[in-house]
Amino acid sequence: MTSAPTIAERLAEAALAARPEAAMRETCERLLIDVAGLCVSARGTDYVAAAVGAAEGPGPCTAFGHAGGLGASDACIINGLAAHGEDYDDTFEGGPIHSGAVVIPAVLAAAERFGLSGADALRGIAVGAEAACRLSTVIPKAVHKAGFHPTSALGTPAAALAAAVAMRLSPRQVVDALGIAGSMSSGIIEYLTDGAWTKRLHPGWAAQAGLRAALLAKGGFFGPRTVFEGPHGLFHGFARNPEGNWAALLDGFGTDWVAATIAFKPWANGTMTQPYVDCAIRLAQRGVKAEDIVSVTCETAEGILHRLWEPLSSKQSPPNAYAAKFSVPYGVAAGLVLGGAGLEAFTEEMVQRPDLRALCAKVSYVVDPANPYPRAYTGHVRVTLRDGSVVEERQANLRGGAADPLSRAEIEAKARANCLHGGWDAARADALIAFGATAFDAPHLDAIAFRG
Repeated sequence: MTSAPTIAERLAEAALAARPEAAMRETCERLLIDVAGLCVSARGTDYVAAAVGAAEGPGPCTAFGHAGGLGASDACIINGLAAHGEDYDDTFEGGPIHSGAVVIPAVLAAAERFGLSGADALRGIAVGAEAACRLSTVIPKAVHKAGFHPTSALGTPAAALAAAVAMRLSPRQVVDALGIAGSMSSGIIEYLTDGAWTKRLHPGWAAQAGLRAALLAKGGFFGPRTVFEGPHGLFHGFARNPEGNWAALLDGFGTDWVAATIAFKPWANGTMTQPYVDCAIRLAQRGVKAEDIVSVTCETAEGILHRLWEPLSSKQSPPNAYAAKFSVPYGVAAGLVLGGAGLEAFTEEMVQRPDLRALCAKVSYVVDPANPYPRAYTGHVRVTLRDGSVVEERQANLRGGAADPLSRAEIEAKARANCLHGGWDAARADALIAFGATAFDAPHLDAIAFRG
């Protein structure tokens, strides 16, 4: 008697059969442009320098903005780290998860190592991003609640799938890659305590681990078929529950592209913080001044408290610039005082400004039990002024998300600004944007022109 196919076997079959439609190609182009620009923007940071210094030696793969070639694993780590380092990369509402910083580095490294075509890379990136988004909805919120970062824990099998499909592995090899990836997944969220750099590392780690899983599978290494649903599988380990909604992962995979709704961030901080920033900006535009504010109260979702609101005292006084990215009080203060939360808002000097810290200390929250998170990321800021008046703003969705997407022109403008921030001139920035529009038509995909 033949046993029913496992989740990994069904996923592999669907992924190998998938052919990205025009809308999904557009999303993949946007992901490539956004990720590449972010990599360049972070090329001079201390955390990227640390990773470059740890690289093991030369190889055939590109780290955007860095001279010479690197081995595949090092290129994955550096590109993933740089893309995610400022928390300015794409996200998926309903997860959340960051797919571009995982699957783009994995597939690009595979393409440069093995001479893959742009068409192969497109298929790999598309199914990898799709898998990342869908995996994050199998048991919503559970991975974060268990203390793990979904981008790392779930991104590893997504990267494995992306690389395996791009490399045209067999169905059995794809299943092996997914199974192997389950034992390579990792990523705790203890960085929330003190703004440590480990969250930045997670996408790059997932990218290189996923690619390694695909290479092992290509070599004949055997991985568990029940990696997802098994009693000791991925979701048991990272969500404390092996009973997921597998329809969310499998139904319509490769035909109904949920990844086409990936959100691109307008601000350089935590995803769920961004609608609050927008609300604060609008209050400032209405004439609200920081010096007139007595208190600020924000309605919020219970599901984001442990990452963005608690402990409240540390969120009201972030210890460093990176910690400020995961503080709603700081995001509100930046919106009210600075008029935005771009890269310039998250320097060590800016985060220590007395006026911003004083306003941060006035921001608190109440839980709205009807908040739709994680289906939608909302914002609300209510300000009480010295004269006793109360003014507030609400936002029903993440700007840049499915309900209010950024245009292609806005994403290209963001990439151009990020390249300039990273020290490139406008001509080179424009060349990188053009590369994102044509890379998937290349007979042999590489990014050699964007080293250094």
